[in-house]
Amino acid sequence: MTQLVLIVLVLAGSGFALIAAIGIWRLPDALMRMHASSKSGTLGGGLLFFAVAIGVGEFDVVVRALAGVAFLLFTTPIASHLIARATYLLGVPRDPSQVRDDLEGRYDLNARVCQAPADVVAGASSPVRGADSPSTGTGGGAA
Repeated sequence: MTQLVLIVLVLAGSGFALIAAIGIWRLPDALMRMHASSKSGTLGGGLLFFAVAIGVGEFDVVVRALAGVAFLLFTTPIASHLIARATYLLGVPRDPSQVRDDLEGRYDLNARVCQAPADVVAGASSPVRGADSPSTGTGGGAA
């Protein structure tokens, strides 16, 4: 039974790693490539770490494999965000199929500061809070 689980984990992990590699190779722009590598690569790497942990079965190897999975899960989203932000700030061209830009008109590229939308700024500056608006503490008001 253990051998079957190992085969499934290794094949699934390798498959997701292959999908990530194909995505990096075939997708048209940096943001799409980043998405493919972060999602599929993390899942593939995590499954391979689990396969190693189950296959070897020693306590120290299991701990290291779990640490590797935790490292992937904690660092990949941050790295993906930084890559996406850098491509946006540098003005790397996007694929024409990407027609929506939520940061257009809000991001000052010279100062590298993102401004909140006007409706959010107007709502935050109102002195009266509604019953359904979130509070900053358990007492219901600002500290």
